[in-house]
Amino acid sequence: MTSRLRELIQQLGEAIHESVIESEQIAGVVQDIRRHGFDVLLMLEATIGLNEVTAKESEAEPGAEGSAEEGTFTRNDLNFLRSLRISVEGDTDTDTDDTQGE
Repeated sequence: MTSRLRELIQQLGEAIHESVIESEQIAGVVQDIRRHGFDVLLMLEATIGLNEVTAKESEAEPGAEGSAEEGTFTRNDLNFLRSLRISVEGDTDTDTDDTQGE
């Protein structure tokens, strides 16, 4: 990973942090919780995943959008759903890994 890419990821993290801090909606809810006698500690975790896109993959994206409408998922979609502990019917990796522990 290049230093420029690391810098951009750092900037993304800072932008997310600033968005949360400046959110009037979040501030309002926190204030309401404090009025009920509780202190609020808000900890957020952001996972940033990067996949390098090759020229061949970027040309294939318009066709991939159509297939997504038909109910198929890309590998990235499946990985994201797995991270949320959501299994997808027909995904053999999910069927063998996540469902045994439940």
